[in-house]
Amino acid sequence: MADINHVVLVGRLTRDAELKYTNSGTPICRISIAVNRRRKVDDQWTEEGNFFDVVIWGKMGEAIAQYLVKGKQIGIEGELRQNKWEQDGQPRSKVEIIANNVQLLGGRGGDRQDAPRSYN
Repeated sequence: MADINHVVLVGRLTRDAELKYTNSGTPICRISIAVNRRRKVDDQWTEEGNFFDVVIWGKMGEAIAQYLVKGKQIGIEGELRQNKWEQDGQPRSKVEIIANNVQLLGGRGGDRQDAPRSYN
């Protein structure tokens, strides 16, 4: 059986999108998404926030960046990627979601009627 690396999340942006370009001119849009998880502790239901960094490469990231503002609810479909590096002689790593599809959903954060709803 082949390995599967597929992530689907719906959550809210924790900050406005950050759009930058590589030295070769490729757009990179970086966002952070909060996804709440409900769980029962004793007899009380509580919400626990989980935070994920997401990278949207290329023209999709460039086109959607203006609509990705703090508080906006979005859906993300993509894959996990682990980046590894060394800092001060210590190995470091970070897992990010590389988005293949982004959907603008309802909610706060600059809902614009002219904004396309799906990017892929």
